[in-house]
Amino acid sequence: MSDQHLGVSVRRAQPADVDGLVACSSALFAEDAGTRDPSVSIGWPREFGAERFAAGLGDPTRLLLVADRDGEIVGHLAGAAAEGSAMRPVKVATLVSMYVQPVHRRSGLGERMIAQFSAWAREVGAELAEVTAYSANADAIRFYERNGFANHSVTLRTAL
Repeated sequence: MSDQHLGVSVRRAQPADVDGLVACSSALFAEDAGTRDPSVSIGWPREFGAERFAAGLGDPTRLLLVADRDGEIVGHLAGAAAEGSAMRPVKVATLVSMYVQPVHRRSGLGERMIAQFSAWAREVGAELAEVTAYSANADAIRFYERNGFANHSVTLRTAL
């Protein structure tokens, strides 16, 4: 599963990519959750990301993609698949996180990663794919809608 376009390849992550995954995840946390959700620890990727990403490399229920430009990781996608339950008896693939450096946005790179995620989800037998985005992140919501996702539920929150 590899894809080369405009000097950026999209491929499965390897052990040597863990630092790049942590860097992308840190940038995502700072840009997205860091500006929209004060309950999220934006230091999580630096503290726990390397261990989490390394564990996911060999896990068949997880997908880690990197966007690689001449050895520099300029984006990532993390996905996970989960078996259904008695209440919801379908296998679901969740797009857990995705980040593309600003200079590479609007180049089709995100769409390429989504296409590889969707292909992987079908390969592992998922019947549904889902992603969560902050309601205030209109750009992300539009991006996911352009790539076939639709609103399904709304989470409401209050501080206590």
